[in-house]
Amino acid sequence: MLNKKNIFILFIGCFLGILLSTTGSVLADKEEAEQPIILPFEELRTFTEIFGRIKQDYVEEVTDKDLLEDAIRGMLVGLDPHSSYLNTEEYQELKVGTTGRFGGLGIQVTMEDGFVKVISPIDDTPAKRAGMQPGDLIIKLDEKPVKGMTLNAAVKIMRGDVGSDIILTVVREGNNAPFSVTITRDIIKVKSVRSRTLEEGFGYVRISSFQSPTGEAVNKAIKDLKKANGGQLKGMVLDLRSNPGGVLDGAVSVSDTFLHSGKIVFTEGRVKDSKMEFNATPGDALNGAPLVVLINAGSASASEIVAGALQDHKRAIIMGTKSFGKGSVQTIMPTGNGGAVKITTARYFTPSGRSIQATGIEPDIKLDRLKLEALEASKFKPVKEADLSGHLTNGNKKKVDKKSKKPVKFEDKKGVDIRDYPLNEALNLLKGVAIFK
Repeated sequence: MLNKKNIFILFIGCFLGILLSTTGSVLADKEEAEQPIILPFEELRTFTEIFGRIKQDYVEEVTDKDLLEDAIRGMLVGLDPHSSYLNTEEYQELKVGTTGRFGGLGIQVTMEDGFVKVISPIDDTPAKRAGMQPGDLIIKLDEKPVKGMTLNAAVKIMRGDVGSDIILTVVREGNNAPFSVTITRDIIKVKSVRSRTLEEGFGYVRISSFQSPTGEAVNKAIKDLKKANGGQLKGMVLDLRSNPGGVLDGAVSVSDTFLHSGKIVFTEGRVKDSKMEFNATPGDALNGAPLVVLINAGSASASEIVAGALQDHKRAIIMGTKSFGKGSVQTIMPTGNGGAVKITTARYFTPSGRSIQATGIEPDIKLDRLKLEALEASKFKPVKEADLSGHLTNGNKKKVDKKSKKPVKFEDKKGVDIRDYPLNEALNLLKGVAIFK
């Protein structure tokens, strides 16, 4: 029979061993550890008591490794949605995921109330093509309930062989009942920056995610747009909608593209290394031309850094809907067993000192979610002149080809989708500002 006292002594011994092994590094920097770490013995006693009861009374035998790993997971999950423990296999998968060479769906997700919440689908990926939207809650994966899963476990299920299908059961705001979406996995290759001319003199740059070379790609896109428009732009739309974020360097570089000087973003945390500040360097790629930034509920993290910096410096007009509100910094720290701990270490702040966390970026001009589309043909056909008894004939000798009906087009001469209400409003605003200037 298991002796609880022995378990407690063993656990405390291990805990003290870990603590003592890190004491040197902790004491080496008094600024980071002004107060000594006090062990919560009463709470640890409760922990070991529950550990012992599970080992002794649970219906099935559980290994110490599984119990302690689950305890670590619970400890991190309880902190915030972005902190987590990665065992050896999960840590390796994370490394593979950063290369983009895996079969996936193309969605940035988090955990909310035990369900997988879509932060944003990524452009030109299976999830985007299937119509997934920011804010969607995934409650089942291939008929398997998500409730009770960790985020890592859910992501592992969503990844798979290229060409294989997965069925997501989705709850969406505005829909009366859950619905199913079948998505075919594919290699996720994200092209970070796209651009085109909206109208003569007015450019459009879309950033789908932030990578290290994104700033360089934006600068090249602006140069190409200028070349295509006689050497200068009257204004530009920067589209950050449904952009889930990415690397911090990419966000800083893009912000710097449009700012002459001043603070871009700074971070604050408890440890010294978490305090950083980034500043703009001279030069504005648009030479002061008006800039409109489009955001929505799927604009998160690095997108919010850019929007917040340009808004605080009054360099751009932010248009759309309130952003996601992820203003925290995660650091991945490898552990001795080959795994890693992903833990939140700091918060982002805009140049004026606003925290993005859980509040997001409020647009300067709010736009309602509208959609322009052709109505479905009614099954009831209204009575027309031709249906009246004894109606006059047309009198036109030329025969009209009834089959020559042209389909409804939703694109203008430049190929801009007129159903994209926010983009059209942004273009109209740029025209107005350009005329005023």
